[in-house]
Amino acid sequence: MDAVIPALTEVPAPQFVMAEDGTRLATYSWGEDGEPAVLCVHGFGSSTRDNWVSTGWVRELLRRGLRVLAIDQRGHGQSDKPHDPQRYTMATLVQDLTTVLDTYLLPSVRYLGYSLGGRVGWEFAVRRPEHLERAVLGGIPDGRPLARLRVEQARAFAERGEPVDDPVTQRYVTLASRVPGNDLRALIAVAEGMRLGSDDPDPASPPQQPVLFATGGDDPILEQSRSLARATPRGEFLEIPARHHTNAPGSRVFRHAGADFLVAG
Repeated sequence: MDAVIPALTEVPAPQFVMAEDGTRLATYSWGEDGEPAVLCVHGFGSSTRDNWVSTGWVRELLRRGLRVLAIDQRGHGQSDKPHDPQRYTMATLVQDLTTVLDTYLLPSVRYLGYSLGGRVGWEFAVRRPEHLERAVLGGIPDGRPLARLRVEQARAFAERGEPVDDPVTQRYVTLASRVPGNDLRALIAVAEGMRLGSDDPDPASPPQQPVLFATGGDDPILEQSRSLARATPRGEFLEIPARHHTNAPGSRVFRHAGADFLVAG
């Protein structure tokens, strides 16, 4: 019988974990220690609050009897926001997750990631397979992450208020600016850092764990996401109806299908 979980509208005070380079990572925990744990990792310009609490994901996972552990990735939310791109390489973001699991004494988890969190989740599954049992990767980006962002225009806007002409860059700037507390210079550094040694997801070397890929039907990356699912030996694919990249996390269809998949392991 499903547990009765009260409405969750607020995020608890973060518990800070110290990364290898001294960056403070804000983490959040819900549920009972003995239950299977899900690690939730948000997208670019977002946060635990924005991606997982406000959209009902945390409540849904708790209702299914899962423990929830979430992180504000470096540069986001309540975590430290360095402005050095070298602090945001893919290897660093993956190591951050390993550090969090070590701190919480969790040898392995189930994984829920969206957009940037989905991209990091792919690498986490491939590079640290012993830590990941199964995963839901939503809106996993095609191509080199954030490669279409014109960094020089974004930086000129952040530093001098110059208008942004490139429409893709304008969308990223708008996305980054919509969440209270975001530091645009830190997020530009994220975009730069993700280009340092970060290749596309390699279909020839996919995760071996069960993975549900989920992408909005109105998202331009739909077919690229579908092809990654086909390349993954235990991959499944969900097209989230009538959703684009930004509003897909709030889909009830996505939330219910993702929770079903995570609880099945």
